[in-house]
Parts: sequence; C-alpha cells; structure tokens
Amino acid sequence: MSFQLEELLRGAGTLDELVQQLVAIENEARQVQDRLEPFLYDSYKTGCDALNAVAESAKEVGKVRQDLVEIAGAVRASHRDYVEAEARNAKPHELDLDQYKLSGAGGIFALGRDLTEENYNRRFPDGFEVGDVVHHLLDSPLLAAYQPRPVSIEKLGESAEDLQPTMAESLRRLERLHALNDGEIEVIGFESNGSASWMVLIPGTQPDSTSTNPFNIQGIGEAVGYDSEEVVPAVGQALREAGAEAGDQVVAVGHSQGGIHAMNLSRNKAFLSEFNLKYVLTAGAPVGDIAPEPGISSLHLEHVQDWVPGTDGRMNPDTKDRVTVTLTDDVKSPEGEDPGIGPGHGQENYARGAELVVGSHDPSLAASTTVFAGIVGAGGAAKVTRFKLKRDPMPDQRGSLRLPNLPESRSSAGAR
Repeated sequence: MSFQLEELLRGAGTLDELVQQLVAIENEARQVQDRLEPFLYDSYKTGCDALNAVAESAKEVGKVRQDLVEIAGAVRASHRDYVEAEARNAKPHELDLDQYKLSGAGGIFALGRDLTEENYNRRFPDGFEVGDVVHHLLDSPLLAAYQPRPVSIEKLGESAEDLQPTMAESLRRLERLHALNDGEIEVIGFESNGSASWMVLIPGTQPDSTSTNPFNIQGIGEAVGYDSEEVVPAVGQALREAGAEAGDQVVAVGHSQGGIHAMNLSRNKAFLSEFNLKYVLTAGAPVGDIAPEPGISSLHLEHVQDWVPGTDGRMNPDTKDRVTVTLTDDVKSPEGEDPGIGPGHGQENYARGAELVVGSHDPSLAASTTVFAGIVGAGGAAKVTRFKLKRDPMPDQRGSLRLPNLPESRSSAGAR
C-alpha cells in the first residue's frame, strides 16, 4: 500500500475545513444580496442582474459544499471498511492448530500470535486491557513480591568497539545479553559530525535469575501493569552515566519483555523531557496497547508461530510512524533441543527477519529503516557501556506481624 490509513482521516479533516470555508462564503454572498436590495429602485434591471448573479454564485458554492460533505463521508466510510477488512485479514481464516504447533510444546505454546489474539478476544469483552488487570491483581498485598521496587544500576565496564549498528546486529547483541541472565543492558554511543546519538539494548525475560533481576518473571508485571515505572528511570540513569546529554537522540531496542520496557520509554514524559527518543525496535513483544508520543518511529517484528506478541490481544496500530512486520517462514527447534517457549520467539529468527526488512523496497519499511539508520549512522567506532540493573530486595517482614494477646490456657494457668 502506498498510503497509511491515518491519511484518509487526515484527508477527510481537510475536506471538513474546506466545507467550513465554503459555508463562510455562502454567508458572505447572502450579506452582499442584502446590501444590494436598496439599489433595486435606482436601477431595476442592473440591480436584478446583480442580485441574480450573486444568488447563482451562492447556489453553485452550496453545491460544491454539499459534494465535499458527501466525499468526506465516503472517505470516512472507506477508512472504516479498510480497518474492518484488515482486522478480519489479521485473524486466521481457519483455526488450524497444526499450522502453529511447536515441536515438543503443548498448551498455549501450540498457539501462534494470531491464534493467541483470537483466543484472547473470544474470552474477554471489548475495552478489556491486560495492563489494567495486571496492575489491579498485583496491587494485592499477597503479591507484594511482584510489585515494582526501586532499581539501581552498576556500571560494569566500558569499551571501544568497531561495529555495524544494523537492526539485525542489535538483536544478536541482545541475544548475548539475554544469555548472561544477569539483568544487564548495553548503552552504545555513536558520534557523527560532532553530534552524539545512543542506542539502548534491553533483553527479554530471564526466568531463571534471582529476585533482584528486574528482567525476571516479576519484571513482566512491572512492564505490563506499571508502565516500567522503575526500569525507565534506571535506563535514563544508565544513559547519563554513559555520557548522554539532555536532548541527545536515542534508539531503544528490546526483545520480548525488553520490548515492552523499550516502548514504555516512548510514553514516559519524564524520560522524553530529557532525551530525544526517536526510534523503538521491538522483536516478539506484546506492545499493541502502548501509544508512543507523536514523532517517535517504531518497528515491530512478530512471527506467526510466536504466541508472545499476541498476549495483549491487540493488533499494533498501523500509522505513518509505526510499522509491524509479520514473519511467516516455518521455524522448528533443532532435534533434541528444548524449544523453550517456541522457536518462533528466538532472537536469531528475528535477526534474520530484520535483515529482510533492511533489504525490502516496501515504502513503509524503507522510510522506517531510513529513520533508524539516520540516527545510528553507518557504523564504525562506538563506545559500548554495560550496566547491571538490580532491583531492591523485598523488605524484611519478620517482626512486623504482631499476634493479638490470647487468653492463657487452663493448663498453663493451673501450672502457675
């Protein structure tokens, strides 16, 4: 497609403005008619001719105005039809589980992205938001361990590297961070023509790590239910300690849970007031209900065999600045290898997809990748700083529970 659906609504809005201008012209024509009437008695023929000419002009303007009203209505109807058609096309026409079955996995792991969204929408009413429900559930005192706690950062090291800051290479670096299983992120600094730009790499869920790792299972709750309220400030602090200054351009890259944190940067007003976040790249992340601030571009990589991006039950909005690429190649786990949550969720799978994206001639993808490349540059010397993020441990609850005074038992009273 050579246009975005939002352009239809913008065009309809422009037509509405023209209609209002024509209404003003019609009103002005009526005022001219009123002012001409006194001159009828001075020159009846020429006065009538003038009045008729003005009336005819007003009538023609009225016809054009009505035509524009009808065109604007047709454009809005076209937008509605396109949205409905795309919503139908995004769902699987035949719920064929065999098409999405993953080697060695069962239950929800047998669902792809489309089937996960389909199941979600069948079970929950319109307006149901995963984030609101997660927040409500985790606010329970019984789930205090899953509520956000302050996150501090520790600088682990800094090095100069010669690297190619492509989308694919960024995702492969993320895979190496994920394997460390230790809550680490990377901040990469680039410099071109005297101006600095930065890339932040945020890994996905590290389930086997300690409770102080903000990217463990508990981190999903903070990302989805609390808009990454502790991780976002930690990322901002990491950028500052790496050398980023206010107003510097930033690219955020995240896989799975990390993609949610990355997108939450795009709507955090405190973060955006300091840094100029220009681009977010996510892979296998459920981010359909996160709305970035205007002017921030984002590209979302998803795979039909990856159920994770479907867990929010929302298709990603399709706008001028926001593009979603759905990978459809058949992926399987190697023989004898644990599939984890499915091969479709693998970062190498998404890295290969990113390589295809960069080589695409699709207008939307070409525009998106140009924005990305314009921020990080063509590659070369870069400063790489690694940080470890650490969540505060749970406060010691011992001694905080006080039992009420109970009456002494008869046996103890008799023994006194």
